[in-house]
Amino acid sequence: MVYIMIILSIAAVVLFLYIREKNRAYSMKELFLKTTLSALFVLLSLLAAFESGNDNVARIDVFIIMGLVFGLLGDVWLDLKYVFASEDVRLTYAGFISFGLGHIFFITGLILDYGHGVQAYYLLLPFAIGLIVSFLNLKMEKLMNLKYGKMKLIVFIYGFILFSFVSLTLILSIINRFSVTALNLLFIGSVLFTASDLVLSGTYFGTGKERLIDFILNYLLYYPAQFLIAISLYFMH
Repeated sequence: MVYIMIILSIAAVVLFLYIREKNRAYSMKELFLKTTLSALFVLLSLLAAFESGNDNVARIDVFIIMGLVFGLLGDVWLDLKYVFASEDVRLTYAGFISFGLGHIFFITGLILDYGHGVQAYYLLLPFAIGLIVSFLNLKMEKLMNLKYGKMKLIVFIYGFILFSFVSLTLILSIINRFSVTALNLLFIGSVLFTASDLVLSGTYFGTGKERLIDFILNYLLYYPAQFLIAISLYFMH
């Protein structure tokens, strides 16, 4: 069943990108399609966890699934801001908060399931890296031709959480010598997720970066990230 969901998810992504390129405008119809697509990834994670061979649902399964659910909510809020332009700031905040909470669920699950026996400083290091990189991201605002404005604080907090997540997956993968498939998939997924957000930050806070190609590139990074995070549960033991 999980392989059927993989095929459906890939087909749904291709269909969504085709419709997005054809319409080149935001609407409730597109929002419905995008939400349905995100729901498919949540369903894929549920099936992957169920068919993973675990007798009981592992703690990380629950946290990864919840992270994907909050990612779905983030998709809704961030697309609604294009439909209801007057609520742009509030909906952008809601999107950042939802995705941030999703990453916190990912981080929590990783620490609970892969943090046993790991020296404390290895688990603290990702947060130090996240803090430094997020701070540098703000300092490079002008260099990257971005303008965060009143959203600077939420960008910093979200960046800290996001960069901590990708750093944690890398460090845990290194500790396990890249021998744990689930961790490797989560690491690649987190890298793609981060790349997607970097592209998206240009469309939100930059100028001249709102071309269709920028949005398509974001989707081509974001959906494989969601797919890898969801399918990683199939390899959890």
